[in-house]
Amino acid sequence: MSRPTRNLPAEQALPSFVECARRMLDPATPEPQRRELEPQLLRLLPVVQALGLFELFDVRDRALAALLRDEMAVRRGLYAAA
Repeated sequence: MSRPTRNLPAEQALPSFVECARRMLDPATPEPQRRELEPQLLRLLPVVQALGLFELFDVRDRALAALLRDEMAVRRGLYAAA
């Protein structure tokens, strides 16, 4: 069962982000559950980015790295347009 990520305190965002990522990458996770996890992971992205996670660590899974990179690019574009 997925947990809501709205209004999650910063100290819980990082472990929740890692948990979502691990579950998304787990081959045993059913595809419908992966589709539920993706928006949760992306909602946590601004917080973990602000915490400096990606300044310290690289995402090794290519598909997950591309998803996060694309989302960060979209967000940068949205902020630049505002």
